[in-house]
Amino acid sequence: MCSKCYAEMDFLPVRINRIVLKKPVFCAGVYNKNLQKLIRGLKYHNQKELAFYLAKFMYEFWQNIEEKNNFQIVPVPIFPKREKQRKYNHMNLVAEEFCKLSGSTLNTDLIKRIKDTKPQYKLKKAEREANLAGAFEVEKENFLPMKILIIDDICTTGSTFEEMIKEFEKHGISDITCLAATTPFEE
Repeated sequence: MCSKCYAEMDFLPVRINRIVLKKPVFCAGVYNKNLQKLIRGLKYHNQKELAFYLAKFMYEFWQNIEEKNNFQIVPVPIFPKREKQRKYNHMNLVAEEFCKLSGSTLNTDLIKRIKDTKPQYKLKKAEREANLAGAFEVEKENFLPMKILIIDDICTTGSTFEEMIKEFEKHGISDITCLAATTPFEE
């Protein structure tokens, strides 16, 4: 990604963009042409090097958040079949780069996706919720209480975050914040 394209990715104002199950959701930028190219290249075109730029964008935004320390970074997991097709989980790559920049701890084995869900982008809110119902499962029963920052590429309705939050709360993890690289809404 060239520096000109990176510079054209606009940050949203630093504030909570939405609340999902009483948890704050921050979105770093609006889903514009450059962020779209960046995410699609990383997600669908095997351009793994783009993970750094998406992580950097998210990290630069995150630096303006008041309470930003001591989080374990948990990327949204993908279903094993999809990961096998892509050969990687793009959000794991972003999370790794985010942790390098922030000094945070990465935790990719705390929760897994146990349901092969449809891609969300064509679904309405109610369809997204039904699609994701029961999609995640906390993998470790013996963990210490922790602060979690769930990270994802796009937050449209918040359904993915909502389903993950529900699963974490079933296991006693309630100190949760969410960060998406982008949202299609200029909120």
